[in-house]
Amino acid sequence: MEILTTPDRMVRLAVDLVNTKTLEPEQLTAPQALSQFLLDHGEPVAVVDPRDLVQVKAIREQIRPVFHARPTEAAAILNTLLAEYAVRPYLSDHDGSPWHLHVAKPEATWAEWFAAGAAVGLAAFAAGHGFDAINACAASDCERVFVNAAERRPRRFCTPTCSSRTRVASYRARQSSSS
Repeated sequence: MEILTTPDRMVRLAVDLVNTKTLEPEQLTAPQALSQFLLDHGEPVAVVDPRDLVQVKAIREQIRPVFHARPTEAAAILNTLLAEYAVRPYLSDHDGSPWHLHVAKPEATWAEWFAAGAAVGLAAFAAGHGFDAINACAASDCERVFVNAAERRPRRFCTPTCSSRTRVASYRARQSSSS
C-alpha cells in the first residue's frame, strides 16, 4: 500500500483525492468506494474498513487548503504533514513488485500513506514549479483543484469546460448590462 513509483503519481493522487468531494456528490461514501479509488489509482490490493474511510476523508480535508492558500501558508501545511507522516524515503521490492520508493512508515494506515505521499508529492511539485502551479478552479461554481506544470501557460480553470462556461457567463452578463 505504500508504493510510490513516481512523485507525479502522488501529486495526481492528492489532486484526485481532494476532488472526491466538491460541489458534486461525495464520491467516498463507503469503504468499497475508497477501495475502488485505490484500485483505480494502481494499488493492487486495496482492503479498507470504515475507520480507514473516515481517516482518509480527514486527511483529504487537511490537504485541500494547500490548493487555496498563499505560498507561505501552503508550505506550512505541507511541512506539518511531512513532519507528522513522512519518513526517510526507502526502496523496496516487496511482494514481488519492482523496486519502488516508500515515503510512509511500513505499518502506515491508508490515511497515513495518503498524507505522506501527498505531502511529499505536492512539496516536490511546489519546489519545482512554484505554488502558483498548485491551484483551485477559478469558476465560481466549481471546487475542483488541479496542478499545472506548464511554465508558459498559466491556468485558472480545472478543465476547458469550466473555462468556457465562465467565459459564456461573463459574455452574457456584459450583454445584459449593456442592453
